[in-house]
Formats: sequence, C-alpha cells, structure tokens
Amino acid sequence: MEQSPSSSSFSVATPQGLRVLVASSEAHPLIKTGGLADVAASLPTALRQLGCDARLILPAYPRAVRQLREPKPVCELRMPGCRANVRILAGLHPDHDLPVYLVDAPESFTREGNPYTDLSGRDWGDNAERFLLFCRVITVIAQGLPAMNWQPEVLHGNDWQTGLASALLQDVPNRPATVFTIHNLAYQGLFDRATYDRIGLPPALWSLSGLEFHQRLSFIKGGIVFSDRVNTVSPTYAAEVRTPRFGCGLDGLLRQIGGRFSGILNGIDYQVWNPDRDPLISQRYNRDHFGLKVENKLDLQREFGLPRSEDAFVLGYIGRLVEQKGVDLILAVLPELLRDPRVQLVVVAAGERLTEQALLDIAAKYPRQIGVFIGYDETRAHHIEAGCDVFLMPSRFEPCGLNQIYSLRYGSVPLVHRTGGLADTVINSTPDMLAQGKATGFLFDEAQPQALLNTIWQALRLYRDDPEGWRRLATTGMTQDFSWEASARQYLQLYADALAERQSANQAVSA
Repeated sequence: MEQSPSSSSFSVATPQGLRVLVASSEAHPLIKTGGLADVAASLPTALRQLGCDARLILPAYPRAVRQLREPKPVCELRMPGCRANVRILAGLHPDHDLPVYLVDAPESFTREGNPYTDLSGRDWGDNAERFLLFCRVITVIAQGLPAMNWQPEVLHGNDWQTGLASALLQDVPNRPATVFTIHNLAYQGLFDRATYDRIGLPPALWSLSGLEFHQRLSFIKGGIVFSDRVNTVSPTYAAEVRTPRFGCGLDGLLRQIGGRFSGILNGIDYQVWNPDRDPLISQRYNRDHFGLKVENKLDLQREFGLPRSEDAFVLGYIGRLVEQKGVDLILAVLPELLRDPRVQLVVVAAGERLTEQALLDIAAKYPRQIGVFIGYDETRAHHIEAGCDVFLMPSRFEPCGLNQIYSLRYGSVPLVHRTGGLADTVINSTPDMLAQGKATGFLFDEAQPQALLNTIWQALRLYRDDPEGWRRLATTGMTQDFSWEASARQYLQLYADALAERQSANQAVSA
C-alpha cells in the first residue's frame, strides 16, 4: 500500500522515521569518480543513525550491481524514450545497512568505467538521455510505487545528473518536498536546444524561468529553480557562488532565490578514514602515538620507488587533473622546490591527458623525488594520506573538499588555497595560532605559483626547525571533528524547511 507524505508530523527534534530518498549518480564504493560518491554514501547512513528512513537511488552500473548486497528485482517500469522496460533492483549498500535502489536500464548504464565519459575521456554522446531517464525514474519512485510500499517525504537530489527530477515533479499533487545539493557548480549538465527537443521534455520548461540557460538546456538549473531548498557543500562556497567570479553564470539566480539557498559543510566517515583503525595502511597510529606515522612514510616511499628516508619532507596530492584543482601550480613550482634533494612528492591523479603526461615527464626527470600513479586507487589514496607530511590542495576553487579533512585526521598537514570549504576547515599557521595551539594547516591567498611555493617553504621551515611544533600542529589537526553527525543534523533542518515550504504551497493551492 502506498504511503503519502505527512510533512506536518516532522520536526528536527523528532526525525524518527522521516522518509528521505537520496538520489545520486555515484556512491562509494559502488561507483566513484570524486567526492560526491563519498557524500552520497555517508550522508544517508548518518541520517539513518539519527532515526531517518533514508534510502539511496543510483543507476545500475555494472560495478554497482556486482557489489549490491542481497539484490532482488522489485518491479519493472515502462519509461518514455526507453525501448526496454526499466527494472528496479533493491538491495543493501556493501558497507552499511543502507537500502539502495538501482535503476537497471542496460542501454543507458551497462557501460564499464566512468559513469560520464568513454574510455578516451570524452562525454558519452547520450548523457542527456541517460540522466533524463534516471530523473524520470526518480520522479516515479518519489510519487510512490505499490510494489515498493514506500514513498519519500523528502527527495534529495545531488548535482546536475539529478537536477531535472525537481522540474518534472513541480506540478505533481502531493509530491515530496525537494532538496537539491550543488557539489560543484562548474559542472552544469549543459546541452543544446536540439537535444532538448529530441529528448522530449515539456515545451513549457524551455524558458528563462525554467531550464533555458543562454539558449542551452541546463540540468543543474532545473534543480536550483524547482527545488524547495537548495544548498551547497560549505558556507564559504555558498557565498562565493553568489559572485560573478565563482557563479559560472548562475550567481544572479542564486542571489535571487535568497533564503532558499545555504551552505552545509560536508562531513567525513571516520569509520573509513581513521588511522587508528585503517586496514589499508601498514602501521596504524593515533595522536597519542604520532611517532608511528613514520612507518607509513617509509612504506609510501617504497611503494612509489623513492629512497626511504625518515628525514625527507614528503608532499602528497590526490585528485583530478583539471584547472580547478591547481595542479599546474604544483608543476610550476617543482623545478625550484626539487632543488632541495630531501623534498619528495607522491601523486595519485587522473584527468587531462596533457597534465598526466607533464607529471609523468617530470617524474622521469626526478625519479628519486617524484612518484606518480595515473588513475584513482583507493588503497594508494589511504597510503598517501597516512604517509605524507603535507597534503597539497592548491585548488582555484573548492566547494568543500574532503581530502584536506582526511589529511587532518591522519596528521598529514593540509596546505591549501584559501577558498570554499578549504577556508572553512583549515586554521592557518600564523604565529599567533601556532602559539595558542589552534593551527591545523597552511593557507595561501593568491592562486599563483609563488604564493604556493612561499607557503611550502614556510611549512618546510617549521618541519625542520621545530619538530615539536610540527608534531603539535599535526596532532591538533587530528583532534578536529568533521564527522557526519553535525552535518546530518543541519540537513534535517533543511528538510524541515523544505517540508514547511511544500506544506505552505499545498495550503495555498487548496485555498
């Protein structure tokens, strides 16, 4: 029997049983290309721990199907534009007792590798059709299916791949409240007008107040315009994207929606990212046994073919090789930095082919100081977090960032550009903050090579000249708490606000 939303029965103090459907195009470890995957798995898990009935829906990529626990088909749906029926598979997340629904449409999602691009790195030519289908299935489930005996009170979409779900639900009676999270405004799901006409969206949605964005279809704009509440993943980034510099053309819209838009800092899962219990590192440690961390440095050096030395100053980088991440800044400073033979750099990254090749070329030139792995590897990522002395994040902009938070817990001091979530999570090592024992990392203000290099030299001086000060800096970072519980409680408030908005709209219609 279908259930109907009952927004009036929910308050933040009593989230017990609140039904939330979290929609995402990726979730760790089912499928991952970036931080969205970590959030999509961790947030609904944290919500369940607070008493919510949170569930996750994502496409049935082959890797996801293989990892789903206790999978079983629930029903089949006939969807517009899809030649075969779409199956809904239900099961459990591999690591948590989190219910997961997979949208099994082989024509669209049975493709090995990246959810968004082919093996050459080009976008799949039918991405608009693929993720419109995903959004259409989300809207069907959001309205309640008898075969599932469950209907969400809140639909929580994430990034452009789910943005059209809110637009398609806008005129549906008794629809759930809708919340939409922007993880990175630079990725908007933009397609031309011919694509819009081809995929069969309602003509009425093509307008400045709808999905049209400079004569193109914008998936992410659908999520922003038609959701009851919109947020992004840090307070500073929420302020930044309301400016022309960071707003990617949508700053005016984000200013216009006013109080419907906010920033909530991501948390991290300390069950996964915790050096005291991490099964992927060679030597576990904690702040009281910080000296044991050096064993992971020696293991990291061995793994990347670098000379094993406790005294080396090891920098780490993990991430995508795109302009946003500022890897070009790292490349620019390396010739000067590597004049010091005791500086080493280890990298796990993938992205633009030219940047990949540039990293491989400089690693070949400095084989005793640079180790590079092209691709993403979760185990190597844990090894870098545990083994490096400083973790570099020179991002030109960073909505939240997770690696700097992982680094804090691992005592690998983050060195970051002062932007977005990096500014919200790292306390700069000014003399005053160091003296008070509050500093947790290093920040630089200008996204320029010289500013990055100067800050690395500052960190290196502290590391070599004041080992006890360095230990205090690193272990202060290890005590910071960015667990998901606090963030999940803020999402509960967001859901309550969205539910109140939906209830108010329903009352206005009935009046």
